[in-house]
Amino acid sequence: MKFEDLNAWKRAARLCADIYRSFQGSRDFGFRDQITRSSLSIASNIAEGYERDSMKEKSRFLSYAKGSCGELRTQIYIGMEIGYIGKEQGKQWAEETRELSRMLYALMKGAREQDIKGQGNQDRGTP
Repeated sequence: MKFEDLNAWKRAARLCADIYRSFQGSRDFGFRDQITRSSLSIASNIAEGYERDSMKEKSRFLSYAKGSCGELRTQIYIGMEIGYIGKEQGKQWAEETRELSRMLYALMKGAREQDIKGQGNQDRGTP
């Protein structure tokens, strides 16, 4: 499967674009850089994981993407607290990061299961 076909990647890329658009005029360059980088990291790590050769590597990059969901969610909460992000927008983005985390967990679980099955086949000498 190509990463472009994954709903998690599509949603992560859309969320990233929304965040970039929302912060393009922000003069707080530190906060803007951090929140856009963490949002970009989600979709980027999904893509990188799916371009790797092993299930173990795929799972590792999906884990990085999941971690970036938590990082982004934290920045959303802080942005709401300091008035950079409206409450309703922030709630929507935070919920999207929670849903992405669940989707990524499911993808990681599937990659781990495939890795285990693949190792079992190698142990028996079958492809």
